[in-house]
Amino acid sequence: MDRINLIKFIEQIVPIPRPRVEEIAARFQPMQIARDEYFIKSGKVSHNYLFLEKGFIRAYTYDLEGNEVTTEFYSDNQVVFEVGSFFRKTPSKEDFQALEDCSGWYITYDQLQTLFHTIYEFREFGRMILVRGFISFKQRTLSLINETAEQRYETLIRDRPEILQKAPLKFIASYLGVTDSSLSRIRRDLTRK
Repeated sequence: MDRINLIKFIEQIVPIPRPRVEEIAARFQPMQIARDEYFIKSGKVSHNYLFLEKGFIRAYTYDLEGNEVTTEFYSDNQVVFEVGSFFRKTPSKEDFQALEDCSGWYITYDQLQTLFHTIYEFREFGRMILVRGFISFKQRTLSLINETAEQRYETLIRDRPEILQKAPLKFIASYLGVTDSSLSRIRRDLTRK
């Protein structure tokens, strides 16, 4: 495995001279996660910051009735980590499970801190990743409050089609905040339009 996709990803987030990007990328180590294995288990502290080069991961938790609720999906060329657990060193309240074989590049918390403190451009990269994540989280939270289930599904079709191709419908339904039968009705209604 070479780090070319990691290098391209970093360069897309912030402009960094190629020698600096290569220096940053060299600190990342390869990681493989087999289908159905966990990148993070609830109750455990998240120690790794992963650039998911290829694969598909679902994050989920449980509601008060014990039902699984999908909180996020991660696919090719995305950063995967549980921000609260990773930075605060507290047990995760979510599980992150591979829905297909995954490969990528990771660094530990200590390695990330070293990069933050020694390479200014990486600090800017990290800041942009956190800002993007916060914006995405805020948009999703607002959509659950002020959009219909149909609107959320249409946004998913437009913005994240890979989820519809790779995730079982029950996981998509919980991600959208609807029941399986409601999602089936929404899909049926949209095909009639």
